[in-house]
Amino acid sequence: MNLFNKLPGFVQSPPGFEDRIWRMLPAVWLWGSLLPVTLALACRVLTSADPFSTLDQKALMLWDFVMFGLIMVHWMLVLTVGLACFIVRVMKGPAYVADAYYLPDESAEA
Repeated sequence: MNLFNKLPGFVQSPPGFEDRIWRMLPAVWLWGSLLPVTLALACRVLTSADPFSTLDQKALMLWDFVMFGLIMVHWMLVLTVGLACFIVRVMKGPAYVADAYYLPDESAEA
């Protein structure tokens, strides 16, 4: 018994723009995640003010939270675009035949 019976004669669509986006997603995810981390660390390193100043510590903490929020938004966008690309790739894939569902004869009811 074959679980996946491909539809005979089905012409599969060629990959389009979604294929290029799908292949770029890991790099976009990596660089988009590293950039805010790098900015947060650079802000901490380049700040040469008094380390005991509460005003500077509050500003640095706010900057860290903004960078963390930016990373989370970026991850959600990459996940959403990746899901959309996956759906398009599945829909462009081969067609499969399901179990036959025979419709009732409408002329018999009239």
